[in-house]
Amino acid sequence: MVSVGVIILAILTAVFAFWIAPDHTPFANRMIVELGGKQPGYRQTFIAIKKTDQPEKSGAMLRTIEGQRDAYQYIPITSSKRSGDSLIYEQYLDEGVAERKSILFTDSLHHLVQKRFWLGTDKYGRDILSRLIIGTRVSLSVGFIAVAISLLIGILLGSLAGYFRGRTDDIIMWFINVVWSIPTLLLVFAITMALGKGFWQVFIAVGLTLWVNVARIIRGQVIGIRELEYIEAARALGYSHMRILLRHILPNVMGPVLVVAASNFASAIVMEAGLSFLGVGVQAPQPSWGLMIKENYNFIITHNPMLAVIPGLAIMILVLAFNILGNGLRDAMDVRRNT
Repeated sequence: MVSVGVIILAILTAVFAFWIAPDHTPFANRMIVELGGKQPGYRQTFIAIKKTDQPEKSGAMLRTIEGQRDAYQYIPITSSKRSGDSLIYEQYLDEGVAERKSILFTDSLHHLVQKRFWLGTDKYGRDILSRLIIGTRVSLSVGFIAVAISLLIGILLGSLAGYFRGRTDDIIMWFINVVWSIPTLLLVFAITMALGKGFWQVFIAVGLTLWVNVARIIRGQVIGIRELEYIEAARALGYSHMRILLRHILPNVMGPVLVVAASNFASAIVMEAGLSFLGVGVQAPQPSWGLMIKENYNFIITHNPMLAVIPGLAIMILVLAFNILGNGLRDAMDVRRNT
């Protein structure tokens, strides 16, 4: 139940990411290069200057999907002083380095604002917390779509092989064994290179490598069920093969499939993170936990290792939650153990 709670929290975070994240811009890509690599909890004062080309205000649905473009430009400062209509300020450039400037300050176009970066900033000065929150969408999306693809292919081929047996079984099992013999990461690389780099390509590539487990499990379950009395009765009544498969066999083999689906979900998250880390998965500036580790892993041996550790912990927690959920489903659906 704890793992279910973590998964539900992750889903809600993914859905309302742009409402929750401090940086609500598309992809949480607000770069303030002067603030690159700051520690968690860093606080900074800014002059917010209204942009001349104001973005259109997004509706609730559009903001939920894409976020809202910034209406202000943020200049980091260390101090400021009003003098008549002017604001004299020290613009922050680097640690211990500032430049004295002044601007004509009007309340309608300018205001001072203070922001806290709870998990620090990456090397481009982007808010790590915001990118972590929005990156949840990529991990959950690749899990959902990859598992859907793997279930669709695995259930189709596994049920056909187990039900019809004979030559159909031999051909499908030969294909399964060929795919099984190829290292998973190598196969994902090949598919990704064929389809190209990008968001949707990763989903398809990962999904096309996870169906083998599903097909083997479905085949074994169908072979055991097809000889039972109620299936013989269905054949005697003249029911079609399609009706027997869909109405009488598949509903009784979905328990193990749900367990392997939870496991595949966790595997898909790890694969996507690995592909993004290697540069063939989700591309910048779209936030991905694996891409965040790649962008910030140099900080592990310098002054701010948390920039790479935090997305790694997020991957670990979500993968662990799905693995525990799979174990719980296995125990709950073990009829012999429960009786």
